[in-house]
Amino acid sequence: MDIGVVELSRLQFAMTALYHFLFVPLTLGLSILVAIMETVYVMTNRPIWRQMTKFWGLLFGINFAMGVATGVVMEFQFGMNWSYYSHYVGDIFGAPLAIEGLMAFFLEATFVGLWFFGWDRLSKPAHLLVAWLVALGSNFSALWILIANAWMQNPVGAEFNPLTMRMEMTSFFDVMFNTVAQAKFVHTVSAGYVTAAIFVLGVSSWYILNGRHIALARRSIAVASSFGLAAALSVVVLGDESGYDAGLNQKMKLAAIEAMWETEPAPASFTLFGLPDQEARETKWAVHVPYVMGLIGTRSLTEEIPGINQLEQQAERRVRSGLVAYDALMTIREDREATDPEIRQTFEKHSDDLGYAMLLRRYLDDPRQATDEQIAQAAEDTIPHVWPIFWAFRIMVGLGFMFIALTAYFFYRSSFRGGVFPRWALGAAVLMIPAPWIAVEMGWIVAEYGRQPWTVDGILPTALSVSALSVTELLLTIAGFAAFYTTLFLIEIRLLLKYIRKGPHEDVQLTDDWQARHRARLTPAE
Repeated sequence: MDIGVVELSRLQFAMTALYHFLFVPLTLGLSILVAIMETVYVMTNRPIWRQMTKFWGLLFGINFAMGVATGVVMEFQFGMNWSYYSHYVGDIFGAPLAIEGLMAFFLEATFVGLWFFGWDRLSKPAHLLVAWLVALGSNFSALWILIANAWMQNPVGAEFNPLTMRMEMTSFFDVMFNTVAQAKFVHTVSAGYVTAAIFVLGVSSWYILNGRHIALARRSIAVASSFGLAAALSVVVLGDESGYDAGLNQKMKLAAIEAMWETEPAPASFTLFGLPDQEARETKWAVHVPYVMGLIGTRSLTEEIPGINQLEQQAERRVRSGLVAYDALMTIREDREATDPEIRQTFEKHSDDLGYAMLLRRYLDDPRQATDEQIAQAAEDTIPHVWPIFWAFRIMVGLGFMFIALTAYFFYRSSFRGGVFPRWALGAAVLMIPAPWIAVEMGWIVAEYGRQPWTVDGILPTALSVSALSVTELLLTIAGFAAFYTTLFLIEIRLLLKYIRKGPHEDVQLTDDWQARHRARLTPAE
C-alpha cells in the first residue's frame, strides 16, 4: 500500500471534518437559545424578546446554511476516499447515518424554513413549536452522527463474518446504546451550548461597549450566562465520563492523553504540565497532581492505569494471537464447505485479535510471513503521536474552566448586580468569542487522532481503509476543498460581521431617556 495515499486521505478528511465542526457547535447551541428566547416572548408578549429571537435566529440561519454545505461533502468522502472502510463496516456505520438523514436532518431542514417564513403566517404557539422542533432536529442530528462515531471508538453489537469478509451488525440496540455514544453525545452537545453562550455573551458585550442595543444585549447576556454556566459545568462532568469510558475501552488513548509511559501505582497522578518525548519514552519537566488521573480513568483508588510501554507489550501479544486467527481465516476461505471444525473453533477463539494482525499489512501482503521485528513494529504502531493529544487535551480543559469562570461572573452580575458589567469584563467576553471553537477542535483531535492507527478501534487499521487513489488525485481534491472551504469561511465571517454590525431590526422603539439612563450605568470606574 502507498502510505502517501493513506496520509493524504487522512489529511483531507481531517481538514473537512475540522472545518465542518466550526459550524456544528454554534448551530446546536443557538437553536436552543433562540427557542428559549421565543418561549419568553410567547409567555410575556414583550416585543424586546421578539426582537432578540429574530436577531439571534438570523445569525443561526447563516451558520446553519454553511454547516449543511460543508457536512454533505464529508459523507461523500466515505465512498471517495475510504471505500474499503465503507465496504468492511458499512452495514453498521451506515445505519445511524441513514437514520440521521431521514429522521433528524429532514426534520431540521423543513422546520428551519417554516421558522423563518412563518412569523406572520403561524400563530405564536405554532411558531414556538416550530422553533423547538428545529432545536430538536439539530440535536437529533448530532445524536445519530455521534452514535456512528462512537461505534468506531468502541465497536459493539457487531461481529466479523469470515465468509463475507465484513463486519455485520448483531444488535442495533447495542450500537444505539453504546456507552461511549451516550457520553460523547451529551459532552458534544454541551460543548455546543457553551460555544453559543460565549458567542452571544461576546456579541452582546460588544454592543454594550459601543452603547448600542442595550436592552437586547443585557437580556441576551442574562440568558446566555445562565445557560452557558449550566452547560460549561455539564461539559466538565461529562468529560469525566468520557475519560472513564476511555479507561475501559481505549486504554492506549488514555495513556497518550496523560503521556504515561510506565504503569504507575494506583491511583495515578495527573500531569498538569510536561514535555512528552516519544523517542526517549519520557515526559520531561512533568508537574503532577496526585490521584486525579486515577480517579478520572478508573473511579477508584486501587485500580491501575496501564502505561504506554505495557500496552505496547499487550499489543504485541495480540498481534501474535491475531496471526493465528488470520491463518485459520485463510484456511476457511480456501475451503468453505469442508473446513475442519477445529479450524473454525481456532478462528473464533482468536478472532477478537484479527485486527491486530492486519496492522502487518502495512509492511507485507501476507501477515503470516512477518518477522519478529515486523511484529514488534506493528505493536509500536498502536502508539499514537503523544504530544498533539497531550497538549490538545490540556488546552481543551484549560479553556473549559475559563468558560465556567466567565459565565459564572456574568451570571452573578446579571442576577445580583442589576446587569451592570465592568468594561474589562465586557472586553474579555469579546476577546473570548473564538475560544470555544479552539476548545471543540482540540476535543476533536483528542477523540479522533487519539484513535490512531485504527479507523475502527482494534478492528480495522486506518492504512487498510482507503480507496485505490493516486497521490495526484488526492492533492488535486485537497486543493479544491481548501479553495472551496476558504471561500465559504470568508462568506460566513463577512455575513456574520455584517449583520452583527447592522444589529437587530429596530422594531422596538426605546426612548432617549431610557437609553441614557442605562448607558450611565456603565460608569468609567467600572
